[in-house]
Amino acid sequence: MNTRTRVLTGTALAVALGAGTFGAVTATAAPATAPAAAPAAAAAKKDNDGNFTTSTHLTIDAATRAAQAALEAAEKENQKVTVAVVDRNGNTIVTLRGDGAGPQSYESAQRKAYTAVSWNAPTSVLAGRLAQTPNLKDIPGTLFLGGGTPVQAKGAPVAGIGVAGAPSGELDEKFAKAGVDALDK
Repeated sequence: MNTRTRVLTGTALAVALGAGTFGAVTATAAPATAPAAAPAAAAAKKDNDGNFTTSTHLTIDAATRAAQAALEAAEKENQKVTVAVVDRNGNTIVTLRGDGAGPQSYESAQRKAYTAVSWNAPTSVLAGRLAQTPNLKDIPGTLFLGGGTPVQAKGAPVAGIGVAGAPSGELDEKFAKAGVDALDK
């Protein structure tokens, strides 16, 4: 790679990282009417030396139970959806694609779950922030449409549930919340 190509590539990378950082910082600024989210550290404990932390995670059984509850809620209303559950870091734990769910619903459900856990807020709330900060939609892996909701432990996000495929984000989010509610039982 010649020097000019390396300089242009480095500059493009710096601009992209700067835009992503600006969007991430802006996205965390909650509107005055929203309750303040507890910091993620609330779900973590430090050891005596301060070198290690222990954090709360969903088990595979809990993630599967939540995904199944969300899928069943959608099926009761004759909706063909896909449900994804991601961990605190946005890694997929489980994805259930319902019979007849559209091909786009698989990735959309994962991205909604990732978005919800990343900002510890329902994606319908985050979608409303796009008017103030339109560059949020440019952050890789995110999808700012209704249908994603965080799973919290002591106010801190530990997972996200995303649903896609219903005719509206409102319905998708209703089914995602059914998944969260299944964890409280």
